[in-house]
Amino acid sequence: MPDATTDARRLVPRTDTVLSDPRVAAAAGRLGNVLVKAAVVRAQHRARGGEITPDAVVEATLASLPATATVLRPVLNATGVLLHTNLGRAPLSPAARAAVDLAAGTCDVELDLRTGGRGPRGAGAVGALLAAVPGAGAAHLVNNGAAAIALVAMVLADVRAGSARRELVIARGELVEIGDGFRIPELLEATGARLREVGTTNRVTRADYAAAIGDGTAGILKIHPSNFVVRGFTRACQVGELTGLGVPVVADIGSGLLAPHPLLPDEPDAATALAQGATVVTASGDKLLGGPQAGLLLGAPGEGAELVARIRRHPLARAMRVDKLTLAAFEATLRGPVPPTRRALDTDHGTLLTRARHLAARLAADGVDTEAVDSDSTVGGGGAPGLTLPSAAVALPERYAANLRAGHPAVLGRIEQGRCLLDLRALPPESDDALAAAVLAVGRGRAHAEA
Repeated sequence: MPDATTDARRLVPRTDTVLSDPRVAAAAGRLGNVLVKAAVVRAQHRARGGEITPDAVVEATLASLPATATVLRPVLNATGVLLHTNLGRAPLSPAARAAVDLAAGTCDVELDLRTGGRGPRGAGAVGALLAAVPGAGAAHLVNNGAAAIALVAMVLADVRAGSARRELVIARGELVEIGDGFRIPELLEATGARLREVGTTNRVTRADYAAAIGDGTAGILKIHPSNFVVRGFTRACQVGELTGLGVPVVADIGSGLLAPHPLLPDEPDAATALAQGATVVTASGDKLLGGPQAGLLLGAPGEGAELVARIRRHPLARAMRVDKLTLAAFEATLRGPVPPTRRALDTDHGTLLTRARHLAARLAADGVDTEAVDSDSTVGGGGAPGLTLPSAAVALPERYAANLRAGHPAVLGRIEQGRCLLDLRALPPESDDALAAAVLAVGRGRAHAEA
């Protein structure tokens, strides 16, 4: 044993000694040497500064290591927004997660195992999409909804061939900003197409479109406004009104609803748009469809299918293609059980309120100041703008919000009238135990600090 004059810093274990500890070595095999070694260095620095004792370096190293080799953290979405863009929008179903795990290894994403030759990429995902929207004659997937719109614009305007048909007719009220400063007109103009704006901000008629169509018209674009609603003295054209004008009609339905839903009567869907005569329908895969981020292109039989075939062979289609993980998750979302987003959307208010009451009673029994309250939730992600869904929440003092965000897992609620509301609409019932544990951890931590 060292005598009292020994400098404690000399007792701090060497880096290689800490790394050789079986528990630290196992963590390095899971997380990588660079990340683990950095944690060791931090723990040694704490020991040299007297914050911890030298014999606590291994434990401090292990305590500071993340669960995975990524800075991403799991978050319980208690905001009441089903498709929260900052939380990655739609959570994947268990079937989709299992498919991603399978695809993470080597798989036959572009191989015909029967012949041993190259196979069609994404055939399973495309087949699942066509089965889900039987009115489509062809389908294609790209990496997001904006890419789908951009590819359609590039192929219609055919800039590479120097086509004189480069104008895309679009209503002024549909020249929207889609988030983070990105704007539809700038996206379209970047493809080389020219925009021909028609109508006014609040009103547009079929006659406006008809008057704008000429020899230079490549097609009509109908863009779902997504994240805002214009009310009052308004007029918009449905897809069916725009067919028969002699040019292709491209309908961007935004949120990825494939068929009508009774709770979303005003939300456009792919099946209806195709039935009304759209040449091509574009949408996002990570919104109401409930899958991974992807851009969907659905072509009507005939002209639409031919246009999708041209889009698939466009040079930039390669730059916008989806990876094997997305293809696997997308197919499993469509072929597998009901995804979490659809389950959350379809849950009735009474069920949510019962859950909120049970949770509030459970928390109150442990001394937490809480109650179950009615709440309003929204679709989010640009879906069903202006629509609220009746929900239920657990109400806590506002001070809980910041500590819940800092927990493991993090819990994101919303502040409303001086309270922290934990809305249950976007949370599956199987998350209730984790939610209660997170709240109790904050409550006990606060009680300990006050003591």
